Amino acid sequence: MPYREETTSLFFNARASESSGAQSFEPELEPAHEVVWPEAPTVPLVISSPHSGNIYPARFLASARLDARTLRRSEDAHVDLLFAPAAALGAPLLKALFPRAYLDLNREPFELDPKMFEGRLPAYANTRSMRVAGGLGTIARVVGEAQEIYAHRLPIEEALGRIESFYRPYHAALRGLLESSLERFGQVLLIDCHSMPSSSIANEARQSDGRTIDLVLGDRYGTSAGLGIVDLMDRRLRELGYIVRRNKPYAGGFITEFYGNPSSNCHAVQIEVNRRIYMNEKTLERLPAFDQLAADLATAIGDVTEMLGAAGHQPRLAAE
Repeated sequence: MPYREETTSLFFNARASESSGAQSFEPELEPAHEVVWPEAPTVPLVISSPHSGNIYPARFLASARLDARTLRRSEDAHVDLLFAPAAALGAPLLKALFPRAYLDLNREPFELDPKMFEGRLPAYANTRSMRVAGGLGTIARVVGEAQEIYAHRLPIEEALGRIESFYRPYHAALRGLLESSLERFGQVLLIDCHSMPSSSIANEARQSDGRTIDLVLGDRYGTSAGLGIVDLMDRRLRELGYIVRRNKPYAGGFITEFYGNPSSNCHAVQIEVNRRIYMNEKTLERLPAFDQLAADLATAIGDVTEMLGAAGHQPRLAAE
């Protein structure tokens, strides 16, 4: 298995029967995620965009004290489109259609703040993580500059329903894509795609030129991907003119940590893109530089997949 086995039980099976009766049907979220398939999988690559969804269910908006425009501040707008040219190299692209403010797929499945809910949380819930403390658990409490999302506590059944109906299916799909690529190619690179508000890195200037970081490559400080993969991606992006930093301030979230297991030939890298370089952060409109950035990301990712393809692993045939 490509993912880290010590958390497999919690992730896919932990007390699933307790939450299986909690349904959170949202007619706007049918389906809740989408896989954009290539004509044929030709490279050992899977692309995930867990935070670019922009379908805000009516029931969610009714329960929120914030308007949709404010809620969208936590959305990685257009990131799925930004990485589409990389997927066109011959890889599946998995994207959530619901927003991060509704359910965060880059968290543990039960990373929950007990102060947010009416009712008892499951005993296995992680209530003490730094992300929960910051209001950014699996069900977020805040967006933007610590703005509270909800006017009232939510029933715990609502949280469990979202996890059962939307979180589990997304990760089951991601797991299937990774295992399929491993079976076909003998290895796989997962690119987990995100964007960061320019304000979050405003003080991260490069030497004396005053320019801030364009891209952050997260590999959990060298533990989620082979060093050569990140070295090559870093070097190529710098050659293309971008200011790149590794692991600071974003080393990779749950997806990168959970699925990245180089010893099993499953490599995971999180890419954070400074929103300022591809969109207007107030209106969310794409800038003219969007297409060039998308092409450059595809170039860097393509170089890495070529390296992996030259490492001696050939696609396995179905008849074998």
